[in-house]
Amino acid sequence: SGLEPLAWSEDHRVSVSTARSIAVLEQLSDVHSGGQDMVIHRTAVPAPAAACLLKVGPKKEVAECKEKFASSVDPTVSQTFMLDRVFNPEGKSLTPMRGFKYSSWSPLGCDANGRCLLAALTMDNRLTIHANLNRLQWVQLVDLTELYGERLFEASYKLCKADAPCGELGDFPEFQRRHSMQTPVRMEWSGICTTQQVKHNNECRDVGSVLLAVLFENGNIAVWQFQLPFLGKESITSCNTIESGISSPSVLSWWEYEHNNRKMSGLIVGSAYGPVKIIPVNLKAVKGYFTLRQPVVLWQEMDQLPVHSIKCIPLYHPYQKCSCSLVVAARGPYVFWCLLLISKAGLNVHNSHVTGLHSLPIVSMTADKQNGTVYTCSSDGKVRQLIPIFTDVALKFEHQLIRLSEVFGSVRTHGIAVSPCGAYLAVITTEGMANGLHPVNKNYQVQFVTLKTFEEAAAQLLESSVQNLFRQVDLTDLVRWKILKDKHIPQFLQEALDKKIESCGSTYFWRFKLFLLRILYQSMQKAPSEVTWRPSHEDTKILISDSPGMGSTEDDQEEGTSKQASKQSLGDTGKGVDIDDTAEDSLHQSSDTGGREPMVEKLLEIQAQIEAVEMHLTREHMKRVLGEVYLHTWITENTSIPTRGVCDFLMSDDGYDDRTARVLIGHILKKMNKQTFPEHCSLCKEILPFTDRKQAVCSNGHIWLRCFLTYQSCQSLVYRRCLLHDSIARHPTPEDPEWIKRLLQGPCTFCDSPVF
Repeated sequence: SGLEPLAWSEDHRVSVSTARSIAVLEQLSDVHSGGQDMVIHRTAVPAPAAACLLKVGPKKEVAECKEKFASSVDPTVSQTFMLDRVFNPEGKSLTPMRGFKYSSWSPLGCDANGRCLLAALTMDNRLTIHANLNRLQWVQLVDLTELYGERLFEASYKLCKADAPCGELGDFPEFQRRHSMQTPVRMEWSGICTTQQVKHNNECRDVGSVLLAVLFENGNIAVWQFQLPFLGKESITSCNTIESGISSPSVLSWWEYEHNNRKMSGLIVGSAYGPVKIIPVNLKAVKGYFTLRQPVVLWQEMDQLPVHSIKCIPLYHPYQKCSCSLVVAARGPYVFWCLLLISKAGLNVHNSHVTGLHSLPIVSMTADKQNGTVYTCSSDGKVRQLIPIFTDVALKFEHQLIRLSEVFGSVRTHGIAVSPCGAYLAVITTEGMANGLHPVNKNYQVQFVTLKTFEEAAAQLLESSVQNLFRQVDLTDLVRWKILKDKHIPQFLQEALDKKIESCGSTYFWRFKLFLLRILYQSMQKAPSEVTWRPSHEDTKILISDSPGMGSTEDDQEEGTSKQASKQSLGDTGKGVDIDDTAEDSLHQSSDTGGREPMVEKLLEIQAQIEAVEMHLTREHMKRVLGEVYLHTWITENTSIPTRGVCDFLMSDDGYDDRTARVLIGHILKKMNKQTFPEHCSLCKEILPFTDRKQAVCSNGHIWLRCFLTYQSCQSLVYRRCLLHDSIARHPTPEDPEWIKRLLQGPCTFCDSPVF
């Protein structure tokens, strides 16, 4: 349902607007699964059960007016009132207005877990913001339609005090005006703006905020400012209403431009009649934002070509040597483009249309913001790829046709969305015509089409400026598929990664190496003979000290890569190993028994490499934690972090010689003045020694998991896990200082995933 039913967030979740809910498909690059298929977790935001009634006055007066208009002898009043679904969302004799009209994802880092918020607009004009806080359930944080209606009611439905007094609600034009000024058409999120706030002790702290612009039916735009992380109604900082002057507005987009380290912003508004213009956003409360002095008209012709979708893409102009903005808008079957760049002469505007793309109107448009590639689709199953190429004056587009019928057969398309790094294109399809006949039933499906090869994805990961695996899940998924398919890491990727590690030593490349080794390990595992989710009827008991992952200090593979192999015979271990033809030929050309032994050795070798990389990443994070301890503690202060244990653990390996770590530990031990501040078991009060980075075991055998962010023992039944179930982290407590809370906000040190 809706205008643009597909949207792909920066944290790799695809929202699909339907008549019952918003289906959310989250793409995961699962390191614990050996299957080659794309791994998707599915959740849903249900549609509200009650219809949304806009607040246009006191309930009793509104009910009387509705009865008066419905029974009016003037057919222009009664029929207009009865058929308008904004006035009658419950429908009565008409079909109910169930479902969602539009959804929009915020930038990454807006909710309490540092992920994206979802703004959802229902068919009956209810605008709400949702967050996925506890991994499986979506929670509504605020109803903006209700809040905006209350603001208008308190202001007597006037935008400013100088406006003329409004008419009586009993007048049908006034009744229409009050509905029109709070009926949302579209909403879009801005980028995150960071400002500095001075505290009472004259310390400065960075405060993030984000803006949500809501376009209404009468052309007004409400700009909500939210403080981050957004927790609900209490996080709303301000709400300003701007008059755009656009009649019959249809679409909205943010224009954000960076020039000489100053961020400029505006709102691009399109009309159903054709015009497109940028509206200045004068927000005095938002520091660091600059705007235009006056509106800029990008297209002024009232040519009756409705603007369906607008995308704004920041690019770098290779000839002008400056940043620029490319604005593209779908207008009927054409693509309107406008290139904006600021020079010494002022704001330069170049615009034109791309024609000959589709024979039917464009129903959906999406853009890859990394390279500026634009994708459009019409309902006949044809998708166009438009690549901008700069010229001396402006730019031109190279376009090519993507025939979905060659992949899926005869299909109709209803929406498209491109993944954040441009690796996948999501397409909503239904069956097309067969033998000249339309299908009896429509089955809506979300199809995923790869847009990049494995080599392109690997090169992009190696040269990435983001340096975060979680933010590039679509690229890592292509790499994962290739390794699982070929059962080896390509030589060129291995060599390029080793060079990167030697040259810069960034932990990002170590995490990338760990990811590749884990996938390689999974590719050589034998697929389970039984379904893993089906419960076993065998009542097996095992001593907890002998269970995998409990007794070994080097074991960090919680999901099925334990060191049980050392306790089994070589033949027994070989039974759990997959030997396909290619692996057997490449490793050993002898008998069946001889082929299994090299495979077991290969698995043990990969597991040793995994443990070595994990130990390196652990040590690097330990150094970071110790650095925070040294900077934020006074002499002989107990920080609640097992500082002495971490120091001893770092120095326990004779082969580990890091001058930085030794100097840092020397300073910390001098500051601690021979005090140890050990942790104690909450059950028996015995000392918890720091001998393992994953768990703490007291002398009475009580086992506590360790937080991977602070290395404290999690002595409670409630803790957090990272998205891929890689690590355990504790919850922050009110008595924690700010620097410990900041450490606890970090992502997983092994896979960059957020922690829930």
